[in-house]
Amino acid sequence: MNPPLTRRQLLRALGGTAAGLSLAPGFLGRALASSPRNSARGTLVTVFLRGGADGLSLVPPVEDAAYHRARPTLALKGQGPEAALKLAGPFGLHPGLAALMPLWREGQLAVVHGVGLPEPVRSHFDAQDFVESGTPGRKATPDGWLNRSLDEEEGAALRAVALQPTLPRALFGDAGAVAMGRLEEFRLRGGRRGEGATRGFSALYAGAVDQALRTTGQGAFEAMSLLDEDRLAKLSSRAQVDYPKGQLGPRLRDLARLIHGEVGLEVAATELGGWDTHAAQGAATGAFANRCQELGGALAAFAKDLGPRLEQVTVVVLTEFGRTVRENGSRGTDHGVGSAMFVLGGGVKGGKVYGRFEPLETDRLQDGRDVPAWTDVRAPLEEVLRARRPGVALDKVFPGFTPPPELGLFG
Repeated sequence: MNPPLTRRQLLRALGGTAAGLSLAPGFLGRALASSPRNSARGTLVTVFLRGGADGLSLVPPVEDAAYHRARPTLALKGQGPEAALKLAGPFGLHPGLAALMPLWREGQLAVVHGVGLPEPVRSHFDAQDFVESGTPGRKATPDGWLNRSLDEEEGAALRAVALQPTLPRALFGDAGAVAMGRLEEFRLRGGRRGEGATRGFSALYAGAVDQALRTTGQGAFEAMSLLDEDRLAKLSSRAQVDYPKGQLGPRLRDLARLIHGEVGLEVAATELGGWDTHAAQGAATGAFANRCQELGGALAAFAKDLGPRLEQVTVVVLTEFGRTVRENGSRGTDHGVGSAMFVLGGGVKGGKVYGRFEPLETDRLQDGRDVPAWTDVRAPLEEVLRARRPGVALDKVFPGFTPPPELGLFG
């Protein structure tokens, strides 16, 4: 007689993509996904700006003469009707991100400038892979840094969620994760590797139903209620908040619904594309400004929606690389190296621009053309994990990385 299957074995066997929990009957998937809630650490949310967002336009060094010389049509002014909004030191904030200024003034929003991969990588695919795997230069890493930040103990059924159609690279790994385009149309996925799926779903299913229900007991019924499509669809925001239209607003609204619903959410990921601005980028108006308005409006609405719960949530906004310092002949910018990162929410020492940043004279640039990655992207992410997920094994999350002195993003 075969020994009873453990929940982890079942999750792995049913994991992956097409042969995942989305194929199991609803009640079985919910029973297998059930586990005690554990939200003591709060929630870490990442927003990935895909396409290589221009940090020099997100947070322009408006007092740097070299910046204005390099960008005769794209540089944002320090004064005037379409000027950047004043931050700290020589920096301003793109006017399209004006909705974030209250968070800056309240000390809930911080910027890390000149952040990126330790070695230049100007391929979107490779750079995104290295940032999300957390192992720059190593293409064979099977899992992502966000997944590795999860404890090995089994957590809540909705402990790791991606509000986007496919699971992002950062959430690949053995810990189960949920990918959904919309909250009303979710599906569960177990660990990425799903070794047992190749042994035959039907054979496992035949002996799994009774075992799953018998061993999970009351937890199974709790999970059924927790993950019931109708219940999730009816979760609503706690405040009357207008989210902007587009990709990001609805996704962050759904994340807020999950947080208000106290489903045990520990880490979440979403994304906003459209940042590959090779031509007609624009300055205070144009394609880049439109993306900024969507980003700023969605983040501000999310913060307002959460209200006091924002103290238990930290949001990181990051990208794969920045753009060239000089604008090109098409009034755009090409693939660069260093960019800017936003960190907002609980415990953040905001109202400050962190990290090393030097005047943009040619002899100080990476290869004479790019903002260097003065700050390794892993350094602020480690600080976020120490603050939001205390006790996590950082050497497991970012293997081989020796962090520099702390930036001091958290009090």
